[in-house]
Amino acid sequence: MSDILTLNSGSSSLKFALYPLDDARDLGALTPRYRGQFAGLGTATPGFQLHDAQGRPLDADPGPLPERLDHRDATTRLLAWIDAMPDLELAVVGHRVVHGGQRYHRPVVLTPAIVEELEALNSLAPLHQHFCLAPVARLAERHPELPQVACFDTAFHATQPDVARHFALPREFTARGLIRYGFHGLSYDYLTQVLPQHLGDAPRARVIVAHLGNGASLCAIHDGRSIASTMGFTAIEGLPMGTRSGSLDPGLVLHLIHEEGMSVEAVGDLLYKRSGLLGVSGISSDMRDLLASPAPEAREAIDLYTYRAVREIGSLAAALGGLDQLVFTAGIGEHAAPVREAICRGCEWLGLTLDDVANRRHARCISAAGSRVGAWVIPTDEERMIAWYSAGVIAEK
Repeated sequence: MSDILTLNSGSSSLKFALYPLDDARDLGALTPRYRGQFAGLGTATPGFQLHDAQGRPLDADPGPLPERLDHRDATTRLLAWIDAMPDLELAVVGHRVVHGGQRYHRPVVLTPAIVEELEALNSLAPLHQHFCLAPVARLAERHPELPQVACFDTAFHATQPDVARHFALPREFTARGLIRYGFHGLSYDYLTQVLPQHLGDAPRARVIVAHLGNGASLCAIHDGRSIASTMGFTAIEGLPMGTRSGSLDPGLVLHLIHEEGMSVEAVGDLLYKRSGLLGVSGISSDMRDLLASPAPEAREAIDLYTYRAVREIGSLAAALGGLDQLVFTAGIGEHAAPVREAICRGCEWLGLTLDDVANRRHARCISAAGSRVGAWVIPTDEERMIAWYSAGVIAEK
């Protein structure tokens, strides 16, 4: 049996899944044979987890994990485990690559020249791009005959009109690629594909998807196409996130540099790693910790998070010319009922009425009967999207 390996790299994790290639013609039928991840990469306590198709944990031994295990070495250990499994035979590897720049708007088979182009975009996604590409070289060393496919988070947003993508900067900067790209595209793409099976005959021309996790963004989707998003040139714009600040006055950055005497590197560390929920609360970047905390600082962080989400939903609803459906997804969106409640209450002016009982039990539909705007909780699956696209690219070849 031939299999698709998908790799989804974070700054300290390497998630993977293995799918049968024969099932990849139908996105809805794709079921992983295995899922797992290396966690805590780059730390003193890395770990390894493996689950079967039903999500049950499996015993697996990737060998003793050294401190500061990096993405390349984690890839080596993963490949050794796959090679030792008699029921696995890799046909293609699909990677989530955060940034495709202005050129790559659809999945592509990686070549050394393309990898070099993508590495040049590292500064646009400093928490992600380097780690997304780290396994590629190791795979090429171990299995040079194996095709590798890049699937881009920015690609879904390439349909946005210029007025939504351009900053009010001199035109020469726009021509050099200083535009709003948008991110979390694989998640939005997946949800757009599966929405019909969840919504049935409900209107879905104007949809806002709230991808709320440690990284968070919103996307306005009109007839299946991205027309606006909260993330822009980098993945720091928009909503407050776990450790990222979200949007702020550019003059504040200049103030930090000129008046506070901070270096560019220190400002980057502040905005990417010490702000957001962690910075406001001073407690944690994890929404679960904040919801469980009695500290007023935790409540302030949650209130700021939901307030900003409601404001951005209003902006995106304006871009759509109204709203038919609001969809929550990702870790916070799928599991934090109090956060969903606060956001939905703030959207009552749009015609959204929350069903409190359905929301507390994490039902698929959480809007009340008669609500003019539907509210939904739908799990995303970026790995499945990567597998589907990777199989399609190989079929074309």
